[in-house]
Amino acid sequence: HARGFFDLVVKNYPAGKMSSHIHGLAPGDSLEIKGPIPKHPYKANEFKEIGMIAGGSGITPMLQLAQHVLSDPNDRTKLTLVFANKSEDDIILRSTFDDLARKHPDQFRVFYVVDKATAGWQGEVGYITKDMVKKYMPAADRSDVLVAACGPVPMMKLVSGPKAPDYSQGEVGGILKELGYTSQQVFKF
Repeated sequence: HARGFFDLVVKNYPAGKMSSHIHGLAPGDSLEIKGPIPKHPYKANEFKEIGMIAGGSGITPMLQLAQHVLSDPNDRTKLTLVFANKSEDDIILRSTFDDLARKHPDQFRVFYVVDKATAGWQGEVGYITKDMVKKYMPAADRSDVLVAACGPVPMMKLVSGPKAPDYSQGEVGGILKELGYTSQQVFKF
């Protein structure tokens, strides 16, 4: 948390205009940025447990949330992250999340899901399923939990339902609705 500095996580997509531009910058080049644009005003210990479901580059708000919670020694919120990717090689920030889990074993857990597993893969395989959500996320029958989701449109439709056309939260849908989560328990980044 150095004042006046921030880190960017930018995955380079070959057809991505902005990601390609940023990856083409050299040290000393400048880039105009606006923000921060707060999406969810976090309060320490507001929830007993937060589950996070991320797909691909949708991991970035989950990293911000995890770092914020875990950097506060007075915040006892438990965090569980399920991070889905196409392959093991696509898991960005893996060492960062593994380090956080090692440093905070009683407060932070991470589980990886890949579409295409290679020999020796130890995590989950396929898409996020109802069974995975039941296994890893805090239960919907508790009022002191939140499940945050961020990822590509098909994943969001499957897991939480999409945001509304005006980019507000919209209705809870998908697996989270099927399992009984309410709009007070779900946040879509």
